[in-house]
Amino acid sequence: MTQDISFKDMCARFDVTPRTLRYYEYIELLSPRRDGRARFYGPREIARMKLIMRGRRFGFSLEEIRQWLLIYQHKGTAEQYRVWLEHADRQLQVLAGQRDEIETAITDLRALRNETAALLDAMPD
Repeated sequence: MTQDISFKDMCARFDVTPRTLRYYEYIELLSPRRDGRARFYGPREIARMKLIMRGRRFGFSLEEIRQWLLIYQHKGTAEQYRVWLEHADRQLQVLAGQRDEIETAITDLRALRNETAALLDAMPD
């Protein structure tokens, strides 16, 4: 038998709630082996979960991740890599835009904070 892990262990390993894990199964991101009501996750599911978690961290939607995982089953690794590069390039642009917005907000907030501090310092006690 393979190194399957339980539902509870899968939640703990990836720091997700049981609800999240069941949802990933429901939308067909994961397909654990079942034994009665128990679910067991083998190496394939663990690898898929690593990809899901990484994709979420990078800002990809669950549907984008699901579609990307399906490409491997239908068109193979090369096509999956090509699509990944397209998605990564697009997401890098999105993240760079968000970074620029955050930097602008920090600059504006810092300036307003400093102006307010100067006004407060100038006020008589």
